[in-house]
Amino acid sequence: MDELSAFKFAPAELVALEKVLMKNADIVFTGGHSLYAAKKQLHSAIFPFPSSIDKEHFSKAKLQQAQPDDQADIVGPRIGFFGVIDERFDIELIRNIAQERPDWQIILIGPVVKISKDTLPKNSNIHYLGQKTYNELPAYLSGWDVALIPFELNESTRYISPTKTLEYLAAGIPVVSTPIYDVINPYGTNNLVHISGNSEGFIKTIERELDNPDKREWLKKVDEYMKDLSWDNTYMNMLTEIKKVLQNRNSISSVNIEAYV
Repeated sequence: MDELSAFKFAPAELVALEKVLMKNADIVFTGGHSLYAAKKQLHSAIFPFPSSIDKEHFSKAKLQQAQPDDQADIVGPRIGFFGVIDERFDIELIRNIAQERPDWQIILIGPVVKISKDTLPKNSNIHYLGQKTYNELPAYLSGWDVALIPFELNESTRYISPTKTLEYLAAGIPVVSTPIYDVINPYGTNNLVHISGNSEGFIKTIERELDNPDKREWLKKVDEYMKDLSWDNTYMNMLTEIKKVLQNRNSISSVNIEAYV
């Protein structure tokens, strides 16, 4: 699901153990296309399966009316992010956006992990709401004007395929992301997500979205792209590949048995 050996405090033996695991595995799935490209030479039966979406759950954000108590009193354009705040999180990007647009309210949901809270910006328009449950997320999303994927470009983000991309889109919220490979392809190239490499670009893009009240064409394009996406379909496609491997192994075993009869 990730190149975990590139994360902070990763065990030194992780790379060697992965090689052992790949050698013993009958089939391998990767959680994104960039990770697949990096690992495809390591196994003869390896397949990319990016994260999918529980559309029904996150689409609740389009209908939500009441706001959660800790978000209801945050007045102004709400720019949000949910996820783990760790070494992948672009702290300076968030700091710059908050400083340049003090009338915007930046809402950050999720635990702070492996980095010091002292390094996080303390601007009055940045709101750290802590960790929320999966069931609570649509209610928070319903009050956002724009959603962010503010990841730094480093070794720990080189192969990530953020699940939150589809979750934001299912909620009907415009998304701005740093140029993460698996976000650019396919979401950026299909004009579903905005891509920018700096705070100036983020600010200009967010401004355009805040000034654009008619998102019907974009929402139509999002719905069309996501029409066949579901965890059930992902499961069925993975199961199909597993059955092929098992059938092939059974065929080989049958041939070997017949050779000795």
